[in-house]
Amino acid sequence: MTDFDTLEPFLDRLFRVSEPWGARLSPDGRYLAWIAGNLGDATQLWRAPADGSAPPQRWIANDRDCDWFFWAPGSASVILGQSRDGDERVGLSQIALDGTTRALTEERPDFYIQGGQIDPSGRFLVYAANRDPATGREIETNVIYRHEIATGERVALARLQRAAYVTPRLSPEGKQVLYYRKDRDPAGEQLWLVGMDGSRDREILNEGDKRKVEGLWAPDSRQIVVTAEAEAHQRVGVLDSATDQVQWLIDDPALMISGAHWPKRSDRIVVTETRGARDLAYLVDPASGQRTLFPGLEGAFLPVGPAADGAWIGYHYDARHPTRLVRQSGDATVSLSDIPDRRIAAAELAAAEDFRWQSGDGVEIQGWLCRPKGTVRGAIILVHGGPTAHSEDAFDPELQYLVAAGFAVLQPNYRGSTGFGLLFQESIKQEGWGGREQDDIACGAKALIARGVAAAGRIGVTGTSYGGYSSWCQITRTPPDIIKAAAPICGMTDLVVDYETTRPDLRPYSEEMIGGSPAQVLERYRERSPIHFVERIRGRLMIVQGLNDPNVTPQNVTDVRRRLDAAGIPYELLLFEDEGHGISKPENRKHLCRRLARFFADAFDA
Repeated sequence: MTDFDTLEPFLDRLFRVSEPWGARLSPDGRYLAWIAGNLGDATQLWRAPADGSAPPQRWIANDRDCDWFFWAPGSASVILGQSRDGDERVGLSQIALDGTTRALTEERPDFYIQGGQIDPSGRFLVYAANRDPATGREIETNVIYRHEIATGERVALARLQRAAYVTPRLSPEGKQVLYYRKDRDPAGEQLWLVGMDGSRDREILNEGDKRKVEGLWAPDSRQIVVTAEAEAHQRVGVLDSATDQVQWLIDDPALMISGAHWPKRSDRIVVTETRGARDLAYLVDPASGQRTLFPGLEGAFLPVGPAADGAWIGYHYDARHPTRLVRQSGDATVSLSDIPDRRIAAAELAAAEDFRWQSGDGVEIQGWLCRPKGTVRGAIILVHGGPTAHSEDAFDPELQYLVAAGFAVLQPNYRGSTGFGLLFQESIKQEGWGGREQDDIACGAKALIARGVAAAGRIGVTGTSYGGYSSWCQITRTPPDIIKAAAPICGMTDLVVDYETTRPDLRPYSEEMIGGSPAQVLERYRERSPIHFVERIRGRLMIVQGLNDPNVTPQNVTDVRRRLDAAGIPYELLLFEDEGHGISKPENRKHLCRRLARFFADAFDA
């Protein structure tokens, strides 16, 4: 059986790999920029010529994380949002191609900013912030701001009535701002539009109080590509912002639409469908709605957009091939984001196997199973966060380390996950958080035992955010012959405390998923909170938390530790002073991997 110490070189190689995310093409199509991790304590901004004529280069690297960015209209700079150590207090700055930096907002504001786009004149910045226009203090709800860069004057273009996590989108010509509201119901989203002068703030698309609508600008600044929930599926259309009329292009319950956007320089819309947790991309004619399947590569390919010369740029990945940004032209595929000394060979990595089982009520659940070579120590169920997300056939360094350490790893796509249609996604709301989706996970553990993947008493569970919450649910509900150990990472323990202490703009998500606020359905919040059932724990427990987490705050840990101590339940504790919602710094992630492997091995052998 593998000695953990011998895995150190492999662990180092895993966390030298830098995967790109948040990629955007410059408006002129000449540059591709993205955010890169695992290159230092903070995430960095990188770029490369979109024609593949030069290798990628570091653009911005300092002691703050690069959280998101938007290109300025002239393609000579970006607006960059940065925070520090996971605190999510994002400040905005403008970064020129030569690296020259100009601060646009406070470096660490005492409110939360979302978005940040500059208009073609270079005079105004647009973003959302939970900042009171009169006092400047942090408030519950977001305001859509027009920020004059020269003077710092902030003008409120629109004020949301209820809290919502919203990123406003400025039209390419800079005259209108697209955003959504959740004023009618926490489960719904309605599309709104306001002029840059604050005029004509109005609702432009409402498919129902409890249904969600999303929109992104077309290159012409008049049309908006919209995805909207119907009864049992999502449909795609084009809305004319001058008339507020929608032409629906895709309205097919058989398709599992997951997104749509209209890239600059393309005469067709990119639509993605996620079926069985695998992504497909289509090019859709905006006049006729005719779909053409995007030419595929082995593994997943998600288009970003066409470069200046017409070649398509997109993400390419699977479990044995870390995510990279590639340029696809005809039969030629060229990587744009590879850093030569930070690669890992596919032969070193475990492949993902489609693994399915039935939950307690007969519903089929899918997951991805990675098996180790040689003797199996046991199995670890790695639960994704969200829950409105899904695990993919994609590279995961923590997973690959655990597999190399001798554990089979199962990533379940429990009900509530995306990638299996709207009805499956919405089914978690029938009982609310902590309901049947937890049976899905427990039944996955039983399936591992029944099929001989792992022996009884040798299965553990871990995950971050909702995966952490699920880990708490499993260890407080499931006997140790099924779930022997749990390592919740930044997971909710008391749903009332979580609701009261989290970022204000995240509270509507709890209301949507649990069926109301604590004031409305207090008993459900209590009965689904693991903190009230810690005396049932019979397996091993390790609690992991980032102390800067503004999402699932450290009070969740402080309060549950008090209950555990009072009940005499032993536990291990791993706290990170320089992390927020999730463990992201490479050295911290490596330390977490080591602790997880030893924790589960010791638990299974106890």
